[in-house]
Amino acid sequence: MNPVVGYVSLVMVAVSTVLIGIYGLRISRTTGDFYVASRTVRPWWNASAIGGEYLSAASFLGVAGLILLSGVDALWFPIGYTAGYLMLLLFVAAPLRRSGAYTIPDFAEARLESRNVRRITSLLVIAVGWLYIVPQLHGAALTVRITTGLPSWVGSVAVVVVVCLSVITGGMRSITFVQAFQYWLKLTALAVPIVFILVQLTGTGESITNDGAVFAPELNTTADATLYQNISLVIALLFGTLGLPHVLVRFYTNPDGASARRTTLLVLGLLSMFYLFPTLYGLLGRIHTPDLAVRGAADATVLLLPSRIFDGVGGDILSAFVTAGAFAAFLSTTSGLVVSLAGVVSQDFFRASVSGFRWAAIVSALIPLGFALLTDTLALAGSVSMVFAFTASTICPLLVLGIWWRGLTDAGAIAGMVSGAVLCGGSILIAAGLGMDQAPQWLQLPALWTVPAAFAVTITVSRLTANRRPMNTSRVLARLHTPDAV
Repeated sequence: MNPVVGYVSLVMVAVSTVLIGIYGLRISRTTGDFYVASRTVRPWWNASAIGGEYLSAASFLGVAGLILLSGVDALWFPIGYTAGYLMLLLFVAAPLRRSGAYTIPDFAEARLESRNVRRITSLLVIAVGWLYIVPQLHGAALTVRITTGLPSWVGSVAVVVVVCLSVITGGMRSITFVQAFQYWLKLTALAVPIVFILVQLTGTGESITNDGAVFAPELNTTADATLYQNISLVIALLFGTLGLPHVLVRFYTNPDGASARRTTLLVLGLLSMFYLFPTLYGLLGRIHTPDLAVRGAADATVLLLPSRIFDGVGGDILSAFVTAGAFAAFLSTTSGLVVSLAGVVSQDFFRASVSGFRWAAIVSALIPLGFALLTDTLALAGSVSMVFAFTASTICPLLVLGIWWRGLTDAGAIAGMVSGAVLCGGSILIAAGLGMDQAPQWLQLPALWTVPAAFAVTITVSRLTANRRPMNTSRVLARLHTPDAV
């Protein structure tokens, strides 16, 4: 790949992101603007922004890489990533918006009248955010190394610098514009090259598959995943979406609960459209980039496929598209995470003000940067799935039971979150220590048993401490479930 292409693509995306962020500064003045865009973001804008921040390195690069490595079993990732929003639509979106909270810890404290619940929730939100940012920085490091030849650390540092500039200038209102733009940039960056690739492969008579027959490449070159692996992965992706802080904070920006539901419906359509393209890259990668089917290299499939099909200027132009889209993916997801973390950190550790928000944003970005520089990347989609399993085992039970069950108590919520964090986090750490290839399946993918365990502990302890049920439970639940028109 021509390094000039990489430089131009990365600089253009970075400059456009910063300029849009500066524009947001012109209309971001109040604390509400910085935290939740003063709750004025309309469904179409919000859906595009959610698509921008949700479609991370795992979606843009990781899905194709896993399809290259694992074949048909990897198709659960785009299915799960999209279907998780159906769970949001059914159980969380509208009630969460009606809560009137700024952050997930705000909701937890208002629902259970407990500062301890708030503190535990805040710590978990921060942990989830940092764990999610690290794969984005790893993806940026991979992209910069492949496209420009620069050291890997340059990509991670560049993302953090651009994100901090965008977030501290305009907060949530500014990031909304940035992420909406970046969704459509990412979609275009994947769609345009794949269209040209398909036309090239069919129009010139070159075989699309290994034997030149039909477009039906063999997807199962490795042993099939077990039933346990598939079910555990689906549970992690479906329930994990309900606990992602950068996704949930977006619903606080809608004007009302009805618009939150419309936003979620639009997101389902946008995600379904997007995931068609990484899947095609993965399928074609199994034929035209088989040398990348090794751990640590497969995530480069999207970046390298255009140059394998086209020589010269044509390959450079298409490579520029996917490089720009990849960098936009890292920027948009990281910015969404930093905004959500800044809201939590500033309220709990800094003054809940614009200046406190800005300092919290810088801290929230620099700490995961340190972790990213000290660690090596796993398969991007695989590492993100561990974060989903963790959120499904910790924050998800609090939200679902807090919204739909009046019997929840502060003691039950704390017990459920702590047990889920210990069980799921401990399993992942043990599996990493043993080596992911050697660790047993129930440690690699623990969601199948840690999510039910967290729900069971929460319910059991809440029943045993029924006397601690908040006095305002009926009033809070009525507010969450009463239609906006009423």
